[in-house]
Amino acid sequence: MPTHATDPSANGRGVGAAAKQVAEHASSLAKLELELATFELKRKVTALGVGIGLGIGALVLGLFALGFLFATIAAALATFMPTWLALLVVSLFLLGLAALLGVLALGKVKKGTPPVPEQAIREAKLTTEALGGKR
Repeated sequence: MPTHATDPSANGRGVGAAAKQVAEHASSLAKLELELATFELKRKVTALGVGIGLGIGALVLGLFALGFLFATIAAALATFMPTWLALLVVSLFLLGLAALLGVLALGKVKKGTPPVPEQAIREAKLTTEALGGKR
């Protein structure tokens, strides 16, 4: 006695109808996977945006904290010297530190410019010469 699974004429459907059904299921599956990927990407972008926002907030608060730290140092110095002198000492320290960092940054920038991969170019020329294609 034939069963429905082995008898293609039981439902009036043949191999073509089964192939069509498989193609429809594959299409539906592909659409669902695309929707899942879109949802996952949106969730990750949202998390990234929130993380960046929180990081910027932390940076701003850190800058304020740094300012208050230097104000505290100036106030501590003001306990044994005039207030204006304490503020001047802290300001000169900060300007000196900024100048030092600026000079160091300028040296690094000069060392890194122009941003040309010199070693890679040299190796490419050596390779070209070794292969006999001297220019």
